[in-house]
Amino acid sequence: MNRDQDIQLEKERARYGLLAVVVSNLAIAAVAVFGVWRLDGNESVIIGVLTAAFTAVSSMTTAYLGIKAVSNTAKSIAAATAQPPAETPVPPTQRTS
Repeated sequence: MNRDQDIQLEKERARYGLLAVVVSNLAIAAVAVFGVWRLDGNESVIIGVLTAAFTAVSSMTTAYLGIKAVSNTAKSIAAATAQPPAETPVPPTQRTS
């Protein structure tokens, strides 16, 4: 694969990964709202449902961002070590004539 294909593939992975996180967070929020609506004011259970929903959303978002950060760091380190070292210029020899 060439560099352009690698960049495009990484963009698609990031886009669909973020989409998966957002959709799942919205699903968790919708289930929490539905659960709170169906509980008819039972405060202790509502607090439990909202706490669980908040924990799930924050855990999923943090996991995605953490994995993405580690992946980006690993790729930048790999790219830095894969490049050949720059050659030091050799000064021209002086002519003595």
